[in-house]
Amino acid sequence: MRHPLCCVNMKKGSELIGIVTKVSFPNKATVETEEGKVSVKNALLGDKVKVRVLKMRKGKPEAMLLEVVEKSKNAIPSQCPHFGICGGCTYLTMKYEDECKLKEEQVKELLDGVIDYDFKWDGIKKSPICEGYRNKMEFSFGDEYKDGPLSLGMHKRGSMFDVVMTDSCYIVDDDYKKILVAVRDYFAKTEFKFYHRMRHDGYLRHLLVRKAKATGEIMVALVTTTESNPDLTSFKDMLLELKLEGEIVSILHTFNDSISDVIKNERTDILYGRDYINEKLLGLSFKISEFSFFQTNSLSAEVLYSTVRDYIGDLSKGGEPSMTVYDLYSGTGTITQLMSKVSKKVIGVEIVPEAVEAAKDNAKLNGIDNCEFICGDVLKTLDEITEKPDFIILDPPRDGIHPKALFKILKYGVDRIVYVSCKATSLTRDLETIHQFGYKVERACCVEQFPWTANIETIALLSKN
Repeated sequence: MRHPLCCVNMKKGSELIGIVTKVSFPNKATVETEEGKVSVKNALLGDKVKVRVLKMRKGKPEAMLLEVVEKSKNAIPSQCPHFGICGGCTYLTMKYEDECKLKEEQVKELLDGVIDYDFKWDGIKKSPICEGYRNKMEFSFGDEYKDGPLSLGMHKRGSMFDVVMTDSCYIVDDDYKKILVAVRDYFAKTEFKFYHRMRHDGYLRHLLVRKAKATGEIMVALVTTTESNPDLTSFKDMLLELKLEGEIVSILHTFNDSISDVIKNERTDILYGRDYINEKLLGLSFKISEFSFFQTNSLSAEVLYSTVRDYIGDLSKGGEPSMTVYDLYSGTGTITQLMSKVSKKVIGVEIVPEAVEAAKDNAKLNGIDNCEFICGDVLKTLDEITEKPDFIILDPPRDGIHPKALFKILKYGVDRIVYVSCKATSLTRDLETIHQFGYKVERACCVEQFPWTANIETIALLSKN
């Protein structure tokens, strides 16, 4: 029999072999070994794996996956040659049905952990497409190994520096792959170096590509430092000569001299066309700029927003729209505008100025005049809005809602709130506070926005009294 304290006695650096018996949200596998249980990322249920113990966290050993000794009997061949090397996808050796079942179980287990009453569980809603679904990709310039040739793609799994040339990526369509290869080949013939994160020198940083599913319009944004100032006319011409299914309508050059490895806008020049693309969603039109937040799976976003609209139900009195709705963390105003037809007024609050301007433009584009968009931090902006809400929609970033902001939101005491979460652990953390204000989860579901990755959207309808 295994000694109950054996895990505590595991030494850092120990290499162990065991079977994955559970995978918890978002990507945390439990491995049963002879020495006890360890947790590891990027392993699948049923896999026999070899791991190395890295550290103890709250008395529990965390390990790094070294190799899959024997794959699960349910494993299938990956559809992507980069799987396991690229750090993007997690579940490409699972059947899609199995992936959906796993994610549903993960979210339901998290909710059941903080909910001690009955609620309606609506299961998981699948993505209409699973291949080539993404409408936005952020690629990094770098090298696949130290001092290697120029690469452009995604970071290697477990590496902050090495970049994999993902020219056969499964979750983007062929236009992305053609643009990726063409840009890498173009700059490989020049003297320009990629930005080195340790030395803080170099020119090439990122390539951002957006493509609208409904219109086929494409945006290409090259992100560089200001170390050089080349004429990019030939770069622009090269892109426009590519034979693509969609149409490039926007080529941008964005400058970023910040030390952090993120796409940050310090200045943007338009090399061709305009600074946005047009997308259509549920009968509405949207202008999407370089830094606007927009769901990365357009077709599944329609499922997500239709579900939100269904959860909200009727907001009218006597057939006439009568309620004021807050759409907090509103992005480019997708939900805000969808609510406009059934509300007296919708107020969207978003901290990103570019997204707010895009939301205002989108409302004009769609002939909507009962939406107000405010640029600001939800925590501070709520103190400045004079109109009180009758209904609240929350769609916060991955880390959830600031505790002080959540307190202000719940103090309004509206009868119902819809909470849309792209990180279920943030939702369950916030539910502890939400319960203290007398709200309960009436119904909930998850929506598959990100096939093959560890992420999932969750929607919860909260009711008071």
